Order: sequence, then structure tokens, then C-alpha cells
Amino acid sequence: MKELGMKLLELLALSLGVDRLHYKELFEDGCSVMRCNFYPSCQEPSLALGTGPHCDPTSLTILHQDQVGGLDVFADNTWQTVPPRARALVVNIGDTFTALSNGRYKSCLHRAVVNKYKERRSLAFFLCPKEDKVVRAPEDIVRRDGTKQYPDFTWSNLLEFTQNYYRADEATLHNFTKWLLSSKQQTL
Repeated sequence: MKELGMKLLELLALSLGVDRLHYKELFEDGCSVMRCNFYPSCQEPSLALGTGPHCDPTSLTILHQDQVGGLDVFADNTWQTVPPRARALVVNIGDTFTALSNGRYKSCLHRAVVNKYKERRSLAFFLCPKEDKVVRAPEDIVRRDGTKQYPDFTWSNLLEFTQNYYRADEATLHNFTKWLLSSKQQTL
């Protein structure tokens, strides 16, 4: 999965007009996470969520869902089901890559819903940069955009924020940016 994630980063770099290996050093020694999810059936699925609405703080999420399904994404101001497909993977952009692309790629707001009759399983791989590497958008992109959207940070900064101060949701990157800027201001 890590190799696939690295190839996807190359394609994303090319789509942004930067060298295809631009993100390699940031991620090649990173500590990524693989998680198995189990969602039991629920007689009242409207009263329970498998996972509440959130954006992943990581860079990319590569997801395999079983044929029961249950992944919803928020698009066009409504929740839309992502139908499962055999031998297919779902790739979500996370908050870290949003910052790395200077906001050109947006984090995907999503949730996991439970099924009334069947239990559900999924397998998620989260591609994370090395903890001490600085996350920053390429200068070429910032120059073309005319402004830098997010401050520089490390993956360990964002991890600390989401683990200790703030549960990941649709506003994580925005609130992390405010927290980071206020923390830096206090140390000046």
C-alpha cells in the first residue's frame, strides 16, 4: 500500500505542475498506518454512525470496503453514498495534502454509516509524512497562487493537535492553523 501511495503522490505532484518526486523525501520514511474497521449491524441505523463526519488529518487514505458499503462523502451539499466495487479502492485526500497543495486539493469530508442487516468491514491505509519533516506547499505553487494558504508545520504538530486538543472533523485544518499560529505567536 505504501508503494501505491507513493505512486499516487507522484501523479498528484505532476498534476500540480511540480517534479513528480517532489514529495518523495517527505513520505519515504514516514510511519503510515493500516487500520481494520468493523461495524456491527444496527437495528436503528439512523440513530448510529460507524464514524462521524470528518476529514482525515493524514495525506492520503486508501480504502478497501466490503460489498456491504457504508462510506458516504459530502459533495454538492448532501451526503452521497460511495457504492462498493469489487477489486476497487477509494482514495481520499487528507488535510496534510491539502496543505501540501496550497489548498488546490481539498480534504474529503466523509463518514461511515452502519447497515441495518449486515455487519461491515473495511481496510484503511493512511499515508503519513515523516514526523519531523516540514509540511509546506511547493514555492512554485505558492507563487502561482499569489498567497500561501497554510503555515509550515510538521506531521507531529498536526498529530499532537488531533490527539490532544481536537477531534478530526471538517474544520480540523482550519482550526489547526489557528492553533498553530497562536502557539507560534506565544513563543515569540
